[in-house]
Amino acid sequence: MLVSAKEMLNKARDGKYAVGQFNINNLEWTKAILLTAQEQNSPVILGVSEGAGKYMCGYKTVVGMVNGMLEELNITVPVALHLDHGSYDGAKACIEAGFSSVMFDGSHYPIEENIEKTKELVAECEKLGLSIEAEVGSIGGEEDGVIGAGECADPNECKAIADLGVTMLAAGIGNIHGKYPENWAGLSFETLAAVKEKVGDMPLVLHGGTGIPEDMIKKAISLGVAKINVNTECQLAFQEATRKYIEEGKDKQGKGFDPRKLLAPGFEAIKETVKEKMELFGSIGKA
Repeated sequence: MLVSAKEMLNKARDGKYAVGQFNINNLEWTKAILLTAQEQNSPVILGVSEGAGKYMCGYKTVVGMVNGMLEELNITVPVALHLDHGSYDGAKACIEAGFSSVMFDGSHYPIEENIEKTKELVAECEKLGLSIEAEVGSIGGEEDGVIGAGECADPNECKAIADLGVTMLAAGIGNIHGKYPENWAGLSFETLAAVKEKVGDMPLVLHGGTGIPEDMIKKAISLGVAKINVNTECQLAFQEATRKYIEEGKDKQGKGFDPRKLLAPGFEAIKETVKEKMELFGSIGKA
């Protein structure tokens, strides 16, 4: 059964580790992440962007697939199904479809409007026992056509949003979606510490987990980050393994063209990547 992310993130914050949010794009992705979480006895958050939700035929399809897998694969570790970078309408649609957690990204609105819309969604999620993530200061890079430069959030604005009763807060600290450019200045731990001081116990979220050096990840966790999002890294691992399979001509040997065989190396590569991240985040054995 799907659970809200609240309890797993509070436990992570207190235990000084982080829960990984791994974005899903299809059945293989979802199955690989759930099996790895179960094998590693780790809590996990399945992230779905609005673009991926559309690609997978809508939020109800996603909820049906994930709920079916939890049952058929006997998944007993805590699993949250979370809308990633949701619009106001997207968040409402996911709440209706049966997601256990949503993110409302109002970072591109003036702070007053971000507060107003977040407040409404917080009330709705509270009623249903769902967790909700809000964002202040846009995360850089491109995600589903949304491009940002990697701003640093204003700690006072973070406090204003945190005080609305959100479960977790994504604060921009110079992080970027996708691959990091050569001239990236690194995470602003100054901003992170200032945000932490203002929001107290609120679990913080680090977006753009792909390509951030391990020591920075560990430092961010020590400063209150309890959820780290990973997407690009799994995509790259999948692509590399699939390319190798085809370049070695394996798709032309016997029944190598069967999608179950063709997608198997990529599937295993995702599992390996997710396991490495869970090790780095410290969530293994914490279910």
